[in-house]
Amino acid sequence: MRSLEQIFRDAFAGIDVTVNGDQPWDIQVHNSRFYERVVAGGSLAFGESYMEGWWDCEALDQFFFRVFHHRLHKKLPVFNYNFLLLALAAKFKNLQSKSRAKQVAFKHYDIGNELFEKMLDSRMMYSCGYWEKANNLEEAQEAKLDLICRKLKLEKGMKVLEIGCGWGGFAKYAAENYGVSVIAITISEQQAILARKVNEGLPVEIRLQDYRDVNEKFDRVVSIAMLEAVGYRNYREYMEVASRCLTDDGLFLIHTIGGGHDAKTTDPWIDKYIFPNGVIPSASQLSKSWQGLFVLEDWHNFGPYYDPTLMAWLKKFELSGGSIKADYDETFYRMWRYYLCASAATFRARYNQLWHIVLTKRQNLGGYQSVR
Repeated sequence: MRSLEQIFRDAFAGIDVTVNGDQPWDIQVHNSRFYERVVAGGSLAFGESYMEGWWDCEALDQFFFRVFHHRLHKKLPVFNYNFLLLALAAKFKNLQSKSRAKQVAFKHYDIGNELFEKMLDSRMMYSCGYWEKANNLEEAQEAKLDLICRKLKLEKGMKVLEIGCGWGGFAKYAAENYGVSVIAITISEQQAILARKVNEGLPVEIRLQDYRDVNEKFDRVVSIAMLEAVGYRNYREYMEVASRCLTDDGLFLIHTIGGGHDAKTTDPWIDKYIFPNGVIPSASQLSKSWQGLFVLEDWHNFGPYYDPTLMAWLKKFELSGGSIKADYDETFYRMWRYYLCASAATFRARYNQLWHIVLTKRQNLGGYQSVR
């Protein structure tokens, strides 16, 4: 009978990964208990063992690309007990209720604006850039912002609601370049502090507010990289909020990561360390959630652009590695590197996508001309 180590070695060999090999995407196992730990703890144990230095990999993104491309994570003999617990919790309670919504802010967005300043572009856009004609991260993020504004067909004097405003980059760009006023909401206190500073003197109001509490009328509604925190139980309410806040002739644009199946929870490691209670929506979940509320006008997928975006963030993160380790610690540095590399690989392998969805109300009889 083959040992656990041999089973893993053979499985890795099938995706061109050699344990303790000399290729940059080969993993270097430092602790022989690694195999038993992963079998017992699944993806959570796999990530935690990397954080604790049980194994290393120089080109971690290339390793994960091979894993996701060949679906190796579905084939290894692991018992993902933690995923089962998450799935059961998601089945019996609303993991993204108002009372729980701020958990992701505390865990992720409020860990320090300085970290994100070191990793992101100058506008602090923490979402996929648009690389069609871009040569670097700054150009890709500016192109993304302008693409969103053009898809929304913004005109001077319009009132815009931004659901999930990050550090205020979109609100500032739209106000300065298109002459609109913006009400931008976030549940992160640290984001709000910086967003208000960034938008000082502009017709932009940054609110600490849950999206479910907004009840005003706007010419346009936009949501950039926020839907992933809404949760499958709340997609319908999210759409209802957008509908009640949008004028009859308005436009609603959603920028979101999209998945290939109807998920109700996320990976246990991601849930514990990166995005608590996050869920990537599927096309069927979203299309069902807006039935009777909106007309689908445009659905644009540019998922492959998230790979270069994440790799640009990784490069900046690693260049600031010394100061990041000083501000946090080695374990945090390894955790964040793991997160960025694994995320890039999911898009490179076409495991995840990035969608722009434009919706109108049925009362809008004018139709919509797609923009690219």
